[in-house]
Amino acid sequence: MKITEIFSASDRTFSFEFFPPKDEISAVDFGINVGQLLKLDPSFVSVTYGAGGSSQERTFTLVDYLQNKIGLNTMAHYTCVGSSRDKIAADMQYLHQIGIENLMLLRGDPPKGSEVFRAPVNGFRYASDLIAFVSNQFTFSIGAAANPEMHPESPDMKTYLKNLKVKYDAGAHFMVTQLFFNNQAYFNFMEQARQNGITCRIIPGIIPITAYKQIQRFVDMTATSFPPDLLEKLETYRDDADKVYQIGVDHAIKQCIDLLEKGAPGIHFYTLNKSRAAVEVFESLPSKVRTRANISIL
Repeated sequence: MKITEIFSASDRTFSFEFFPPKDEISAVDFGINVGQLLKLDPSFVSVTYGAGGSSQERTFTLVDYLQNKIGLNTMAHYTCVGSSRDKIAADMQYLHQIGIENLMLLRGDPPKGSEVFRAPVNGFRYASDLIAFVSNQFTFSIGAAANPEMHPESPDMKTYLKNLKVKYDAGAHFMVTQLFFNNQAYFNFMEQARQNGITCRIIPGIIPITAYKQIQRFVDMTATSFPPDLLEKLETYRDDADKVYQIGVDHAIKQCIDLLEKGAPGIHFYTLNKSRAAVEVFESLPSKVRTRANISIL
């Protein structure tokens, strides 16, 4: 089922993101995690792949498995990295043939060893170009990425919103945000997006912090900010793994409740292939905010 059709049936969605297991042991863990998440009846799941386009083939294999063997509504990530127009068209045709109806189209990170993204030969430099190319030739439901605190490469929010509108106009049917820890950043961003004519559904992306070492990684990856009180708690208990885990999960629960009570159209959980924290957060949400209808959409 197309994600846009799911939207028509439900004002609120709950979804989970995975990446392909890298070895046999990881595959076993992944299978256990998927089994745990199945009981949550997700609206859809998404599958990403490694930086620089690595593991793309395994991504295709996994989305085929999740969609056609497990029966989950599945969205495949696809980037501009290493793909010419001919390759993109061939890949889209393949995904269509195996029954994939949903795509998250991204520029992607520069290939390993490169600091600057350069368009592949006969390929694309921007996600908006990829979105336009695919939407003009195929009938996928297309998602795009959004960052409440703007893309790290953007000079300012005004420029970022202008470029985001280009992605929307190119054919993005919905957006999913990068992870964030300050809900006010999401609400401010939503107001600005609407003011700039971006009217599609924008689902907040949430990840529970489960280890102290993740903090710098998240900052470097998405240029996200941390609420001072959260950072202080994590610093205080940095050597207590169990305490850090609980602080991270508790913060994610509070984030989700606040987002949903104020009209967010669902939650997209970044699981890092570890379902325990995502399951705890989801199952801790009061039933009133997990209801999938009769809410206001930001």
